[in-house]
Amino acid sequence: MSDLTTTLLSGIRDVPDYPKPGVLFKDITPLLADPVAFTALTDALAELAVRHGATKIVGLEARGFILAAPAAVRAGLGFVPVRKAGKLPGATLAQSYDLEYGSAEIEVHAEDLGPGDKVLVVDDVLATGGTAEAALRLIRRAGAETAGVAVLMELGFLPGRERLEPLLNGAPLDALLTV
Repeated sequence: MSDLTTTLLSGIRDVPDYPKPGVLFKDITPLLADPVAFTALTDALAELAVRHGATKIVGLEARGFILAAPAAVRAGLGFVPVRKAGKLPGATLAQSYDLEYGSAEIEVHAEDLGPGDKVLVVDDVLATGGTAEAALRLIRRAGAETAGVAVLMELGFLPGRERLEPLLNGAPLDALLTV
């Protein structure tokens, strides 16, 4: 096990039966509260952005913001938030996606992404991949290119990776941890 893996795992707490019975929630707040672990995570995400030639980092609401913004600063790149519908002022591009029970919609400012941008999508957890899939579709609609997707943790027993691979067009999907 690498030093990074050990550091990251030491900051993730399992919370049984949250938010409902039968779910084992992976709480990253202890990792965020530890400056050594949070710095290691930020550095790893920034390094991926640079390695993949990203020009901007997109963070997915809400915990993706916490990871993407400092990684963008560390890499010397712009940060673009992808928000839940109705949270951004001005002209936006929107993309709906299906949830287990219903649907949701995310938005990005129309002027924040465009041709010439190469975008790394950052989030905390890759589970079923619905939000990341919608973000990849938004990036494409904006005329930007996908540099890749980077997550702190991939839930390997769920089909998120399989759902995203057709939209990545060969761009990498990096999970710092797989559980």
